[in-house]
Amino acid sequence: MKNNILGRIDYLLLLCVVLLTTTGILFVYSSGINSEGVLVSNEYIKQIIWSAVGLGFMFLAAIMDYRRVYRYAPYLFIGLVVVLIYTRLFGRLVNGARSWIGIGDLGIQPSEICKIIFILFLAWYLDRTPNEIPLKRFIVSLAILFIPMALILLQPDLGTSSVYLPIFIFMCFLANVPVRYLMLVIGTGMLTILFTVLPIWQSEILRRSVPVISVLTNMKLRLLVIAVSLSVTIIGGIGQLMFKQKYFYWITYVFGIITVSLGASILGGKVLRPYQIQRLIVFVDPQSDPLGSGWNIIQSKIAIGSGNLLGRGFTNGTQSHYRFLPQQSTDFIFSIFSEEMGFVGGIIFFSIFLTMLLRIIVIIKNTTNRYGCLISSGILGMFFFHFIVNVGMVMGIMPITGIPLPFLSYGGSALLTNMIAIGLLMSINSRRLDFSVASQ
Repeated sequence: MKNNILGRIDYLLLLCVVLLTTTGILFVYSSGINSEGVLVSNEYIKQIIWSAVGLGFMFLAAIMDYRRVYRYAPYLFIGLVVVLIYTRLFGRLVNGARSWIGIGDLGIQPSEICKIIFILFLAWYLDRTPNEIPLKRFIVSLAILFIPMALILLQPDLGTSSVYLPIFIFMCFLANVPVRYLMLVIGTGMLTILFTVLPIWQSEILRRSVPVISVLTNMKLRLLVIAVSLSVTIIGGIGQLMFKQKYFYWITYVFGIITVSLGASILGGKVLRPYQIQRLIVFVDPQSDPLGSGWNIIQSKIAIGSGNLLGRGFTNGTQSHYRFLPQQSTDFIFSIFSEEMGFVGGIIFFSIFLTMLLRIIVIIKNTTNRYGCLISSGILGMFFFHFIVNVGMVMGIMPITGIPLPFLSYGGSALLTNMIAIGLLMSINSRRLDFSVASQ
């Protein structure tokens, strides 16, 4: 029995997790030291507790046969929806978002843990429908994505909701959903962000009127453009049905993206708070608001740059100890790490994380069970997006979205979610040669 349990553990993944989590605890500790060298925060103690709890859940997930969750996936998704609705209505308000539930000081962020349930349910649907009509399969998958994303955006939590999109892309790609459908989602998402940000960029950074952007600032003109674009989309669709010409298809495709993006940007402007849109603005020009929204990026760059080759040494950073970095134990933990460990430390950290991602790719490649492959691809998308966006954010090459760095950033909900994900990967890897779906 003991050998059977030990055989479920992927020791390379475990090593990566232990190294990253230990590093996280150390630098959460460092972030709690002030300019006088006094420890003023006990966050590192809470992180140790969450790490221990997370490791327990990771081992439980590794031992459990992941296929036994298959039949319960729809019910779990319904529970996900109920919890997110409850959170939006009665959740605790933290940093302008109603995204936490709990009692007293003990709280969790359901949108983090719900990522695992979303992966399990989307994998369940994609696994059951390999021979479904591709367009229908895509539309249903898109609806599965839209429900949690919309509920989380209403909190509003732009960062966490955005993580669901790469999970969706990775899983649908592995499930052989046509790439043109996935590009439709990516194109619509990018244009929606662009159309949402441009009006504020014009007023806050450019500070002069641009005729083309006036389409986005004048509601009547915008609605007129949407109506025209929608008409072209419908005409293109009719032309495709009648004449079966490829150029009609692409007319429908392109103008459909434009129509949806223009409509979604109206909702985006209403749902997102001004400070969230401003974060996207200062990504283009941090100096447009150096003492406000641009402060985080500017101070983060200073911290990373001051680390040089070997860093200032553990607990010897200045940007964090003088409290120049807001959210320094969570979103900007890598800035502290880079300042104290330098370029060499950053390379070692990148190598550990890259090893973990490559190990997940190997698990996907070696797993014969389609359900297991789909779950693994969703977890890969989640970790990859978190890493790229967070590290890019603190370096100033990605907008600030409030996405934590896996295993390093302070926070119990995110750490617990990441540990469970690793446990699922271990469970999938230990059963990689089994085609069957247990308890289906």
